Amino acid sequence: MPGHDIDTGTSQLLARLSDGILTLTLNRPEARNAMTLEMMEAMARQLAQAETDPGIRCVVLTGAGKAFCAGGDVKAMIDPAHPDHPGDRPDDHMLRQRLAQRGTAGKLFDMPKPTLAVINGPAAGAGLSLAFACDVRIMSSASVLSTAFSRVGLPGDFGIAYFMTLLIGTARSRELMFLSDAISSDRAVELGLANWQCAPDLLAERASAIAARLAAGPSVAYRYMKENLNRALIGDARECMDLEATHHVRCMSTADHREAAAAFVEKREPVFAGV
Repeated sequence: MPGHDIDTGTSQLLARLSDGILTLTLNRPEARNAMTLEMMEAMARQLAQAETDPGIRCVVLTGAGKAFCAGGDVKAMIDPAHPDHPGDRPDDHMLRQRLAQRGTAGKLFDMPKPTLAVINGPAAGAGLSLAFACDVRIMSSASVLSTAFSRVGLPGDFGIAYFMTLLIGTARSRELMFLSDAISSDRAVELGLANWQCAPDLLAERASAIAARLAAGPSVAYRYMKENLNRALIGDARECMDLEATHHVRCMSTADHREAAAAFVEKREPVFAGV
């Protein structure tokens, strides 16, 4: 099936849908894809639409050029004339920030579809938060990660404290937040911050293969699988097991389950339709 580009309303975010895979590309390469309110609002719109679009079965997030995302635009933080400057009304700024976070990092985490971050270059600050909000991550071996927040005197946003603590625990998270050291791709995989790393010239091919597998998977089961995993973070064991039972029985009635069972007996690969 041929792919097509989607109008996001801004050049700062590119979107393309192909074979059930929605690829969102942060597109400010001249600024290492530093985040702006315009970019985040566009991403929030695309993610909200993707959440309920049955034609989208996997979401990929990456960056244009040589960086994934440098995080917030520091120039906007200190320039009162910049359109993204927080201004003199902290309550209004806090509301905008909360909405931006929920619509982007929060939506990537909650979305009932697999999400993949393709870290093609440096990822820092809130850009790293967006990568951590995704379900899985693949890095170029030339990429480095950094929380970076302590270097600009900020505590962190877009869910980094929550997501990173889930990934690697509190002691390592405190180390990386306090010191803001650069983390190589090898170290990132070792710590559990990334799932895979590969040579830069192989990244697109490897990422496409992973996204294709996710898009071809049993999307109904993925939906409930992701909810089970997310609920396990906040529920007790009995609640989680009850939810698993409900979702398991529901998925046993799907055409995808029947196809997979038949394929198992017939010793072939299943073809999932997402129903």
